[in-house]
Parts: sequence; structure tokens; C-alpha cells
Amino acid sequence: MEERKERKILGVIGGMGPEATSYYYENVIAHTRAEKDQDHINMVILSHASIPDRTESIISGDSAHLIQILTEDARTLEKLGAANIAIPCNTSHYYYEQIQKAVSVPVINMVRESVAYAVEKIADVKRIGIMATDGTINSRIYHKECRKLGITPVKPSPERQRDVMSLIYDDIKSGKKGDRAKFDRVLSEFMRKGCDAVILACTELSVFKGKHEIPTLCLDAMDVLVRESIIRSGAQYQ
Repeated sequence: MEERKERKILGVIGGMGPEATSYYYENVIAHTRAEKDQDHINMVILSHASIPDRTESIISGDSAHLIQILTEDARTLEKLGAANIAIPCNTSHYYYEQIQKAVSVPVINMVRESVAYAVEKIADVKRIGIMATDGTINSRIYHKECRKLGITPVKPSPERQRDVMSLIYDDIKSGKKGDRAKFDRVLSEFMRKGCDAVILACTELSVFKGKHEIPTLCLDAMDVLVRESIIRSGAQYQ
């Protein structure tokens, strides 16, 4: 092992959903270069499974309680020594500014980092498909980050968006492996629309990816969050 860098505690606001948080933790471990326990990073994971549904809060406009919980969780992690905070839930990033303002430590912006990663890794990328919850799509958080970098964001048709929501809620959040036909219908539409890449912008879709072979056209926002989490905590990513 190379000389150990100064390590920082990583705080995680999890439970959105629980399986996605577990998958995130597994991937942080799997992608940390380590020969022994002590080479891994110290983490404080707050799995807040009872937190209100993010999509429902965005669509209804009734977000006050959700924002209160997210900001309180962030403050709790800061008090416990977290130097950086990760949130393995794309939709909750609609409230990123409120969460960041609540604490003095950096909150990793998974949305911003994922779009930047796509632009960095894919030559001449012009159009990116966004596969996400209704809340993420309607909030346009990925659309805004894409347009900042000169990228055209592409959302699914209403029919295919129903496939995405069913895959997330009826399948993955219900403990199922996930219907591949739903995923393929959405992906095929993105390809017909000329997308150079598709961002899996929901951590339940990340869980789906862990159970299925996914084309290289797809970039997983959770993978980007895992990488940032490890590097910012002073460990080596592999």
C-alpha cells in the first residue's frame, strides 16, 4: 500500500431507499483500495427509512417536513465528525441548497458531479438521457446541470416514464430483481432520440444495474458518488 493519506469521516444520509443505501455502502467498500480493515474509510451512515417520499414531496409542493428532516440529519452527521456528506438519493438533491446551507462541511452534489463526469468521459457528448423518478424529472435538476455544460438533456416520453417509475417503485423498492423489458424499452427510446449517454439518475436503478448487464451507454450516478466519497475521504479509489 502507498503511504496513508489523512482520512476524513464520511457522513451518509441514507434510507432512500434502504437497499440503495446498502448497495452504495457495498460499492464504497468494493472500490476502496485496501489490504486490511484499517485501509477503509470511517463512515457514519444514518439510514432514515421513514423519511417522506421525495417525489411525492416535490410534486405536491409540501416539502417543509422533508427539508427539516434532511437538514437535521446533515447537522447530526456534522456533529458526529463527518467532514463530507453523501446522499445516495438523486431526487433529494432538489433540496441540495437547503441541506448545504444547514452545515459547514461539503455535501457532495451527485447530480453536478455525474453530469461533469459524463462530459469528461464521453467525447463530443451532446445529448444525455435522464432515467429517473418523476420527482427528479419534474424538478429538472439534471436538466439544469446539463445545460450549464452545453449538453441537451433528454427525458423519456410519458409512456416510457411510467416504465421507469414502475421499475423503481413496483420492482426494486418492492424487493424484486426488476423487469428487464421495462428498462430496455426506455433505453431503446433514448437511443432512437440520439442520446450519446444515459444517466441512471435514481439509486434504485443503480440497484437494478447491480443485478443485470447494462450497456456501456449507461452511466450510473451512484458510481460517481462512490468515487467522490472515497477520494474526498482520503482513500484510494480502484
